[in-house]
Amino acid sequence: MKMSNGQIGRRLLGFLVAGMALAAGGAAVAGQPKPWEITLQEAATPVMENIISFHNLLVWIITIITLFVLVLLVIVVVKFNAKANPVPSKTTHNTLIEVAWTLIPVLILVAIAVPSFRLLFQQLDIPKADLTVKATGKQWYWSYSYPDNGKFEFDSLMAADKQPRLLGVDNEMVVPVNKVIRIQTTGADVIHAFAVPAFGIKIDSIPGRLNETWFKATKTGMYYGQCSELCGKDHAFMPIAVRVVEDQEFASWVEAAKKKFATAPANTYASAGGQDVR
Repeated sequence: MKMSNGQIGRRLLGFLVAGMALAAGGAAVAGQPKPWEITLQEAATPVMENIISFHNLLVWIITIITLFVLVLLVIVVVKFNAKANPVPSKTTHNTLIEVAWTLIPVLILVAIAVPSFRLLFQQLDIPKADLTVKATGKQWYWSYSYPDNGKFEFDSLMAADKQPRLLGVDNEMVVPVNKVIRIQTTGADVIHAFAVPAFGIKIDSIPGRLNETWFKATKTGMYYGQCSELCGKDHAFMPIAVRVVEDQEFASWVEAAKKKFATAPANTYASAGGQDVR
């Protein structure tokens, strides 16, 4: 069907308005994917801030390398084709160029390696923890326990009636802000992976093995992740929801959770002692 210029203009305007609405709607949401997002999620921990900085450094380096190679290819095509250069050069060696194309890549790799090793050390060197949470991957949900706070445990399942879609859960993992949280994780059946992009953490949950990682959330709010290891038919339906709160709110949640999860069935919300532990 042939469209007039006015129809084409209106359709393009509609796409533009829809795109702006999606972008505006996603920009206000932190701790989860945004519509049309092509960058990393907004950082909520020092580790993730360094991951983003390192990522941006690599983007600049690879862009410069790509443009440099493109320029060389254009020069070769234009200057050294059969028409422009009917008598080819018989040069076989150029010491300066050979030293340069050996030394410059080495320097580039060193420039990448230094921040890379620094970031790797920061991720793997777990500081003294203020709180330990054990996350156990199961088919197909997560179980959380707080060994430092009364050893209670609860399950966290995806809630179909909660937003955001496929990320909302019935029982969230709750942690205090500006505290070092040590995550100990294992698998109860198959290999899972505990990953929260805004925190910059991703670690396998392996049956029979206890792996550790850490984060220090600097902003309150809700943050979402998912199992990042293909673990079976419901792999896509075991989200991770972490609620970061102030110290006083966390202390109240712990006291309520001790009562709730000691008596109430897992995977259901209930008020404990007059408080909703959500």
